[in-house]
Amino acid sequence: MKRTTQTNQKIIQQGAEATISLEKFNNTENRIQKNRLKKSYRHPELDTKLIKRRTKAEAKILNKLSKITNVPKVFENNESNIEMQYIDGKKLSTHLETENHKEICKQIGQAITIIHNQDIIHSDLTTSNMILKDNKLFLIDFGLSFHSKKIEDKAVDLHLLKQAFEAKHFSIYTQAINTILENYNPEKREDILNQLKKVESRGRYKDKY
Repeated sequence: MKRTTQTNQKIIQQGAEATISLEKFNNTENRIQKNRLKKSYRHPELDTKLIKRRTKAEAKILNKLSKITNVPKVFENNESNIEMQYIDGKKLSTHLETENHKEICKQIGQAITIIHNQDIIHSDLTTSNMILKDNKLFLIDFGLSFHSKKIEDKAVDLHLLKQAFEAKHFSIYTQAINTILENYNPEKREDILNQLKKVESRGRYKDKY
């Protein structure tokens, strides 16, 4: 599909895997351009295949989830680029404590329930990838996400979330995690939470050495 003219593109995030740019679409609407970066240490042919596969997978997951929960809508994608909706809201990494964090954590638990019931693992559940817009939670950046039915993978997703909260939101950590888990109600919930305990136990064991 041929794209119409955009202007005023500027880089707003430069990561190891991708460049995120904000641009004005048709001089009226802000959109996000996510461009996956080539890796010089990989064989060029393999690198191209990996970028294409991961870009396609991320776009497919976003398209699937946008029908059932709050994630950016995909407008267009190709082999290395995704053009998507710009969520103009507050990043929870810097605003969670100043908002109604109990209500937000309730939404976080509900959102993770939805993606895990679709057998989607986010893999980077930090508050940097959560935006509050009009009192609604949006999950963003599914660049590391993948499909899995495994209880272990869902437990690890929660473990990484807990680690992120402990590091970034220590003052409300206990209440926040309790609220999230109280509102986390996917299929096989008890199995996932039991596995989460095992994952955390392995982590504590490793920390001793």
